[in-house]
Amino acid sequence: MDVPAAPTEASNATCTDKLVVAISSRALFDLGDSHELFEREGLDSYARYQMAHEDELLAPGIAFPLVQKLLRLNTLMPEAPRVEVILLSRNSADTGLRIFNSIEHYGLDIVRAAFTNGAPTASYAHPFGANLFLSANVDDVRRALTAGVAAATILPSKAPELPSEQLRIAFDGDAVIFGDDSERVSHHDGIEAFHKNEIERVNEPLAVGPFRNFLEALHRIQVAFPIENSPIRTALVTARSAPAHKRVILTLRNWGVRLDEALFLGGRSKGPFLEAFGADIFFDDSMLNIESARQHVASGHVPHGVHNPAPRN
Repeated sequence: MDVPAAPTEASNATCTDKLVVAISSRALFDLGDSHELFEREGLDSYARYQMAHEDELLAPGIAFPLVQKLLRLNTLMPEAPRVEVILLSRNSADTGLRIFNSIEHYGLDIVRAAFTNGAPTASYAHPFGANLFLSANVDDVRRALTAGVAAATILPSKAPELPSEQLRIAFDGDAVIFGDDSERVSHHDGIEAFHKNEIERVNEPLAVGPFRNFLEALHRIQVAFPIENSPIRTALVTARSAPAHKRVILTLRNWGVRLDEALFLGGRSKGPFLEAFGADIFFDDSMLNIESARQHVASGHVPHGVHNPAPRN
């Protein structure tokens, strides 16, 4: 009898270094009409509709171009860490057949999925090893964040008018990449207290936020390519300005993580800057910033931190 070979250090490293993105069917495809039917008439009507139309292709959704670019990374350099996209859907296996038919049609290399037939999906993000979870369902997103997975609610957004082949991802800083400790100072005590806090603690790294692990996984792929010819470009787009910029830079240096661009906007509206950057997606904890951003680029709201208190039961 053949005995399977023990995993090598190299194969373990490949598994560890993999970037795993979990995505809901409503973020990947345009399910607006059928979701409205579900909201209006319930699960049985929705199921009958999807099975009756399972041979009709679904149109791409807000996060579809992002997924295409993520999966394209696997074709560029075999030795770079791999990207895997996993479908987490509240559809049943029956109603999910239309989704997998569309995945096959568009040539998306998505082979793993969980269909929960209306139940929350977030509990499967962690067992799948997801570094990021994107969903149109805010309750699932909150559950994933609570489980320690970077997660964002995908909202109706405008795609950039001049898309690039390069994958471009932009992040807010406080309560997204970093913790919200400094943002709490600003929220409770005002901007002057915030600047004083950042100056006094300039050499103390900022706390870890929910998107640090995702940023690091993205960075591991980046460093496999020459910096002048990288298929990934990242940006920090923050309301911070001098002198609060220095602690951010020193924190990223301490973490050993590269961000290609850093925009310290001092409270300016973020949307036009994100359009100029050409972001495939932007993550922010502030709905005010998201409302500006989604007029220009695909946007994901991160319901975390002082601006997003947990809903009362």
